[in-house]
Amino acid sequence: MTPIEMITRSDQLELAVQHLKNEKLIACDLEADSMHHYREQVCLLQISTTGKNFIIDPLACPDFSPLAPVFADPDTVKIFHGADYDVRMMHRNFGITIANLFDTMIACQFLGEPAVGLAAVLKKRFSVDLDKKYQQADWSRRPLPPEMLDYAAKDTSLLIPLYRELTAELTAKGRLSWVKEECEILSRVRMAERSDEPLSVRFKGAAKMKPQEVAILEGVLRFRDEEAEKKDLPPFKIFGNEAVREIAERNPSQLHDLNGISGLSPKLIDRYGKAILHAVKLGKALPREALPIFKSKKRSERSQLQDERLNRLKEWRTRKAGELAIDPGVLVNNALLEGLSESDPASKADLKGLKEWHSAVFAEELFELIKG
Repeated sequence: MTPIEMITRSDQLELAVQHLKNEKLIACDLEADSMHHYREQVCLLQISTTGKNFIIDPLACPDFSPLAPVFADPDTVKIFHGADYDVRMMHRNFGITIANLFDTMIACQFLGEPAVGLAAVLKKRFSVDLDKKYQQADWSRRPLPPEMLDYAAKDTSLLIPLYRELTAELTAKGRLSWVKEECEILSRVRMAERSDEPLSVRFKGAAKMKPQEVAILEGVLRFRDEEAEKKDLPPFKIFGNEAVREIAERNPSQLHDLNGISGLSPKLIDRYGKAILHAVKLGKALPREALPIFKSKKRSERSQLQDERLNRLKEWRTRKAGELAIDPGVLVNNALLEGLSESDPASKADLKGLKEWHSAVFAEELFELIKG
């Protein structure tokens, strides 16, 4: 593997940027510490070119503004694998937007690869074993041992040859424009900002809980979040969501009521038990306006005609996905099919919700299916 250039100073970063400005393909990945700290941060940024491997340390060199023009340059392809999280973190932490993004995981999905994780893809195509033992490591620790730096660099060192293989195969199948459009959409995703809304509004299953259970849920979530912030830990490391759910459902008032709750060991009950009971009490005392209002999402009644359309569309998707050897959900998602089944287009130009590649390839078929 090409030697690693570690960048911890602004002058080193400027030199790296000068090199990157002359490259048309750069492979990128980042390592964060979301498994270890309350407020996640980017701890490393790895960038590989055909001749260099850079590892940039934002904890030592926090000003990433010199990199912004490189990532915004539409003439340079930025290659990631599974870029969703990376795109969000790059924008939130550094204000960096990414033009001409190419996600090799999306490319693998559109080539019908059965396993699209980076380790599986590199093993299949390059007979390279990618050890993922540091995947959930604490990347904020310093100094980082050489084996962790080597692990980080391997995540990007083969992305350029992988990109070349995948684009050639996509071109041969006429699907390169499909992937490019999907990647352009992906490049615009952003991290949801923390808001003042109740914590329970984002808790899975809260909408089905009784009002008192939601109140207790909110109280316990607030306690857990405050404790996590004080200890600089992700909330799940205080105690998990299943424990939070059971507390809300049980409405405990005594310490012994906490016994047997999933994920609440005797040690945790000893440490947090009284505080949990206090949180339950505070939760039940919360005013109604402090709790989320869950609007029931009743599916609109479809007519027999719309049901028939939806069945035709799903049958078409299954058949087409089989012909193209693509997962049906990658080809067209359920929400789009449901929207199409409820529409009444006068022509194929009136079809709503289609991506450009959908329109170019499937508009005629979809229009005929809707019209029956």
